[in-house]
Amino acid sequence: MTAVKIGLQVLLVVSGLLLTLLVLLHKGKGGGLSDMFGGGMSSTMSGSSVAERNLDRFTVALGLVWGATVIGLDLVARYIQ
Repeated sequence: MTAVKIGLQVLLVVSGLLLTLLVLLHKGKGGGLSDMFGGGMSSTMSGSSVAERNLDRFTVALGLVWGATVIGLDLVARYIQ
C-alpha cells in the first residue's frame, strides 16, 4: 500500500464521519415521513438563519471532499499498484 492510498482512505473515513454528523445537525424541512408521525408542526417564521446557511455550505464542501476522495481512491487503485 502506498502512502497516498492510506492517506486517501483515512481522509475518506474522517470526511464520511463528519459528513454524517453535519447531515444529522440539519433541521428537518418536513414534507416526508416526519409529517406522518407529527413532526410537521414546526413553524417557518422566516428563511434560513446565517448559522443554517453556513451549515449548508460546510456540508456541501465536505460532500465534495468526500466525493473527490472516492474518485481519487479509484484512480489510485487503477493506475498505481
